[in-house]
Amino acid sequence: MAASTEQATGGVEKTAAEEKPRVLEPGAAPFGNFPHYSRFHPPEQRLRLLPPELLRRLFPQSSETRPILGLDVGCNSGDLSVALYKHFLSLHDGETCSDASRELHLLCCDIDPVLVERAEKECPFPDGLTFITLDFMNQRTRKVLLSSFLSQFGRSVFDIGFCMSVTMWIHLNHGDQGLWEFLAHLSSLCRYLLVEPQPWKCYRAAARRLRKLGLHDFDHFRSLAIRGDMASQIVHILTQDHGMELVCCFGNTNWDRSLLLFRTKQATETQPIPESLIEEGKERNRIRFWRQ
Repeated sequence: MAASTEQATGGVEKTAAEEKPRVLEPGAAPFGNFPHYSRFHPPEQRLRLLPPELLRRLFPQSSETRPILGLDVGCNSGDLSVALYKHFLSLHDGETCSDASRELHLLCCDIDPVLVERAEKECPFPDGLTFITLDFMNQRTRKVLLSSFLSQFGRSVFDIGFCMSVTMWIHLNHGDQGLWEFLAHLSSLCRYLLVEPQPWKCYRAAARRLRKLGLHDFDHFRSLAIRGDMASQIVHILTQDHGMELVCCFGNTNWDRSLLLFRTKQATETQPIPESLIEEGKERNRIRFWRQ
């Protein structure tokens, strides 16, 4: 039986199970750990921009020999992680595939243990998605947990990383140097990287929400030198400082965030982008490719 707690008013006792679930105001989630995030940024807005066959075309041989390994940083309660998994494997609602994890396996991490617990409980593909609590900026913990996962597959890096609306929270909480280091870590861990940067107007909105709730401002907000067109700033850091190249922009979501695909130059040398994917993007007029 759950332990009981005495309430501050009236001396009424309630079991832990009867207490109200944690509810955070948007401004009171300083790391972006909003409950029910997908209600105001639904996964479908990203999925409509991403070709379902993208991973199969980027890694045409992997499904025959070993699974594609993905890293989803800042997965929240897993709604987008599950949606991406279903999208790239062309699974419909309610459909499961016993062989899916042989083709694609995602390691999904978030700083909030409550959100991670919810993701684990509600995940329909426990063999294909692994959820862990991780502060990605904690170097020691990051190295231990990610290396442990990769070693299960005899690998040292992930095939692709997903960083969906996470860069702003790293930037606000860890400053310019923290953002630079975060992108450095990701680029060293992933052959390909799909990034959805928040625009600068989101920074201002996040700081404003915090002030309205009477909370302290973000430590670094007023001192950030990296600002303005954040998509271009992210492109510059990853390409000029961290040895990646911009492969394509899949367009913008309804909330004006770009989906940018990068790859390491080592991947460029060993595995060219399929021409069919490039031509299809041109025909649809919704994918723009940059080629060095």
